[in-house]
Amino acid sequence: MRGLGTIINTLAVVLGGLIGMRFRAGISDKLQKTLMQACGVSSMFIGAGGTLAKMLSVSEDGTLAARGTLLLILSLVIGGLLGELIDLEEKMDRIGEQLKRAVKAQNDSAFVDGFVNVSLIICVGAMAIVGSIQDGISGDFSMLAAKSILDMIIAMVFASTYGMGAVCAALAVLVYQGAITLAAMLFGSFASQSVINDLSYVGNALIFCVGVNIAFGKKFRVGNLLPALVVAVLLNLVMGLFGVSLMNF
Repeated sequence: MRGLGTIINTLAVVLGGLIGMRFRAGISDKLQKTLMQACGVSSMFIGAGGTLAKMLSVSEDGTLAARGTLLLILSLVIGGLLGELIDLEEKMDRIGEQLKRAVKAQNDSAFVDGFVNVSLIICVGAMAIVGSIQDGISGDFSMLAAKSILDMIIAMVFASTYGMGAVCAALAVLVYQGAITLAAMLFGSFASQSVINDLSYVGNALIFCVGVNIAFGKKFRVGNLLPALVVAVLLNLVMGLFGVSLMNF
């Protein structure tokens, strides 16, 4: 059954989040702060690791060389400009506030941050894209099943500090991955491996920024940087017409 992977992933986030919320009431403010910092540092290293894995390569003389810096700079700068023009972060916060009212969590001050941050962490990544495409084309949901286990743990940990906002991130999974799966069902594999690599590269940089926000307070308007993902795809397609990859620069 095509689309089953997204359903499993969505339910896994809900389950993990609800389990995490069971522990929230018994956690002191001091411990919650420590857990928040731990989640932030973990996200930073996940994002940095994913970015550096694409950026760094070993040259013939055994030294490390950086590549893809131009793609990263152009994607983030142009994407940031577009994001600020449409104020995407404010729109995401507004969705969070609407969900907050819908689930009657008006007194939960961490709801919106939980919804936005967890949504970004579990949606911005190669597994979400590749797994959804595989699910849509052939019904192979094995990658999304593996991702579900990871996302359940992430939701569990974050819900223990963010509460219901982390649980509601399941809606982002359902809409985002469901849309990719549907597109794959209708149009086939619409994303080449190079496009997926570029998305993963820039996406991991955004995950690092999310981690900084979680650990140290809001330093980056990550929502307004999200168009960087679209810019990365467009740059890949345009430069591909000339047989050039920005990952080489």
